[in-house]
Amino acid sequence: MSMDFGLFQQQTMKLAMTNELRQAITILQYSALDLNEYLLEQQLENPLIELKEQTFTEEVARQKMNDTPIYDGKSSYQGEDDYSPVDHIRENEEGLQDYLLNQIRLLNLDRKTRSIAMYLALSLDQNGYLHQSDAELMEEAFVTEETLEKGMETLFTLEPYGVGARTLRECLLIQLKHMGMEDSLTERVVSRHLELLAKNQFKKIAKAELVTVEDVQFVADFIKTLNPKPGAEFNRETPKYVVPDVTVLKINEDYVVRLNEQSGPKIFMNRDYEQMVKNKQTGIESYMKQKYDQFNWIKRSIEQRQQTILKVTKSIVNHQFEFFNYGASHLKPLTLKAVAEEVGVHESTVSRATTNKYVQTPRGLHELKYFFVSTVGRDSSESSSSEKVKTHIKRLVNEENKQKPLSDQKLSDLLKKDNQINVSRRTLAKYREEMQIPSSSQRKRY
Repeated sequence: MSMDFGLFQQQTMKLAMTNELRQAITILQYSALDLNEYLLEQQLENPLIELKEQTFTEEVARQKMNDTPIYDGKSSYQGEDDYSPVDHIRENEEGLQDYLLNQIRLLNLDRKTRSIAMYLALSLDQNGYLHQSDAELMEEAFVTEETLEKGMETLFTLEPYGVGARTLRECLLIQLKHMGMEDSLTERVVSRHLELLAKNQFKKIAKAELVTVEDVQFVADFIKTLNPKPGAEFNRETPKYVVPDVTVLKINEDYVVRLNEQSGPKIFMNRDYEQMVKNKQTGIESYMKQKYDQFNWIKRSIEQRQQTILKVTKSIVNHQFEFFNYGASHLKPLTLKAVAEEVGVHESTVSRATTNKYVQTPRGLHELKYFFVSTVGRDSSESSSSEKVKTHIKRLVNEENKQKPLSDQKLSDLLKKDNQINVSRRTLAKYREEMQIPSSSQRKRY
């Protein structure tokens, strides 16, 4: 065997991650809104790219050509095509601090009290709580203990009642004071037994206060009506709108999947620059060729993205046909691998095609990931999806005797007996917590 060094020619095949392939993968995993932003950025860099928003009128015309009714209602508005009633919603920009300061300005206070009250209002967190101690506030605001106390008393009189509290107990007590419920059983329960109340240990509270368990139950129900975060109502986040990528329509007894072409702008080549590409003007030929290739790759990647999402959605509809007929309780176990094999792509491609992609169905708007559910009850005659198990758990909890709520073990036994679903107590507890259903001790009513 020769071990000499030399130059040899050899042909090999390997998968290379080119810029074009990386771009196609990136575009596939974009949501509809992210894709719009990406195209706007590319339009600024590439003069050949021209975007055109598809108006509602164009969509109606396209649907009419396909003889598919998309909207049966009637609108009296005859104005611009891009009219949206959302544009006329008034935005409330007043925050918690502004609301409190406006109240303080209307009060008849001396200069020092007004100043410290305003300082305290500006020191609250988004839930209306105050985290600094009295010593820290006196050092920060350069005031005496008497002035700080007057400022705190003023803050406690402001709406929403409960702002300025340092603990949940203090917050609830402030609200009860404004309701005139001082020295009541409710006030005593909040002041002395809030920890036991959180654990639903009503018998211990009743024994300590020499009242019946029913009285404590009534007090607990009333306390739940109080506001534990009085400032949270002013902390409203900007809503994030979801645009469906595909739509599932029911026509006769079958379901048809169609791309939502309104979810993004259409990409065209700028006519002015198109002539320059055809004429191959000297001096900019290489630049125009680069931008022309880039335009074609983006357009091809978008088309590939749309077709992949369409194929994946059709496969999901085939697998989850019973869901579209009967609802979430009929979701079947489904994996990325099963859809990938049917569509003829890799699992990672299916994952990218379903992440942050939404489908409008006759049963509501869902993320495509929603239809991929795990298998529960492998030992039973027929495996069930986790969503189906959650539906049965919720039904059993709603139908239980609240004076004797079902334990997790009892729920597990009922699922096995009535629905032939084998699920362990620990798994059932996990599903119950995911649905934010309290434990049996916390669900008990007296």
